[in-house]
Amino acid sequence: MLELSKLTVPVISIVIGEGSSGGALALGVGNKVFMLENAIYSILSPEGYASILWKDSSRTKEAAEKMKLTAKDLYELKVIDKIIKEPQGEEEQCFLKVSRSLKKEIQKSVEEMREMLPEQIREDRYQKFRNMGDFKRLS
Repeated sequence: MLELSKLTVPVISIVIGEGSSGGALALGVGNKVFMLENAIYSILSPEGYASILWKDSSRTKEAAEKMKLTAKDLYELKVIDKIIKEPQGEEEQCFLKVSRSLKKEIQKSVEEMREMLPEQIREDRYQKFRNMGDFKRLS
């Protein structure tokens, strides 16, 4: 994560299935983070969360809801920048549609960052990371 944060080139992360553990943390350091709509992304599995918090791994469903690991939840929390829709239908056709959507978003992001200076790219990534989530200050 430290090395990624120092890069002066754009970093685009894409969550396509299940992003978890330390790898999930590293994905979050991107200038842009995209996520397929049915993927999940968190630093811990719901089973692990339930086991740690309640000492009861059977509470996995409750844990998953509290963890906010869906694309919709993470978009609202500003952890990810874009949800990539996953169409229903024949597997190969769906794969092609998702691939085209990803290609379009990657090209758009690269074009947006093309004119940025190296230090601006790093600062953009830093500010994005700093503005993730939703928190309240305690008085």
